[in-house]
Amino acid sequence: MKTDSSNTSARYKILGISLAIIAAIVVIAGVATRRSQAGQIKDRAIASTVPTVSLVATAGTGAAKFELPARIEAWARVPIYARVSGYLKNWTVDIGGAVKTGQLLAEIDTPDLDQQLLQAQAELSNARSNLALSTSTAKRWQSLLASDAVSKQEADEKAGDLAAKQSAVNALQANVDRVQALKRYTRLTAPFNGIVTARNTDTGALINVGGAPGSELFVVSDVQRLRVYVNVPQSQVAMVQNGSVAQLSVRERPGRAYTATVQSLAQAIDPRSGSMLVQLAVENPNKELLPGGFATVSFESAANTTSINLPPAALIFGKNGTQVATLGSDNRVVLKNVNIARDFGSLIEIAGGIDRNDRVINSPPDGISNGDLVRLAADASANPTSNPAKAKP
Repeated sequence: MKTDSSNTSARYKILGISLAIIAAIVVIAGVATRRSQAGQIKDRAIASTVPTVSLVATAGTGAAKFELPARIEAWARVPIYARVSGYLKNWTVDIGGAVKTGQLLAEIDTPDLDQQLLQAQAELSNARSNLALSTSTAKRWQSLLASDAVSKQEADEKAGDLAAKQSAVNALQANVDRVQALKRYTRLTAPFNGIVTARNTDTGALINVGGAPGSELFVVSDVQRLRVYVNVPQSQVAMVQNGSVAQLSVRERPGRAYTATVQSLAQAIDPRSGSMLVQLAVENPNKELLPGGFATVSFESAANTTSINLPPAALIFGKNGTQVATLGSDNRVVLKNVNIARDFGSLIEIAGGIDRNDRVINSPPDGISNGDLVRLAADASANPTSNPAKAKP
């Protein structure tokens, strides 16, 4: 019995020692895990304080393009106004209709003008009758003057009356010609081949003589060829010359590009906008481009092998001038002053201050300064728990 009791006691001791060892292992493993997690959290906290940046390519410019908004106008646009008052008798062409030079657009019924013409013709007929009588009287008195049957004073009076009657006839004839000329304006015709782009009247409408904007009866536009107007900023004026070729695009024709040629330049900078007005011409045989619309014009500049293009987001504007942030070999920021040569909108041409071997930071964080430690986006994604803060300055 004593032997069994001794064996049982020994087994309990072994079991107790085993449990103690297991408990010690669990405690040690827990402490080690906590220390590892705390170290990782610390590394991540330190890493999160270091900005992550990306770089931009600093290749040579080559041929760069810059885009500008533009407006399209018809090559020729003529509003048709009424020169006589009356009522619209009829119209023959509606909006969108193609017309030829001299083609009838509408007719105006002018009862008042018709009466004026009849009155003017009657007055002219009466004046001509008086002229005929004065002519025969003057001739008769001139023959009587030769035989001293009448005085020279009386003969001169008859000659003067003849001249007055002749002047009256001339004045009345001019009045008849004027009314007849106005009568020809009752027919509204197309001034050139084109399209009727507006009709602001209808049959029976009261027509008044007009010339103010908005009172035109028709508008005829030549759309076979269009004018394109674009305001070129002063910094880019030197890249646009007469004969330069540009590409034009419009929203309603996605994927389509039209060739436009520079026709003329204003040769002056508008002080209100700081730009120069440039006129281009574009052929429109299929009438795909619409006058009055907006477009985008893309100019291409000559290649420049000595300069560098950067996106606008890479530039820093401050009290120290225009700068870019470059990345040194130790992942620390080096700010460099640069000179802007030309602005292409989506790209900025840099003429000096950096070279192609510099690693330029894209969209540098606000407040970045010389010596700041940063990490590259590629490094951060490859090793998110790395700790660049441990690098020596």
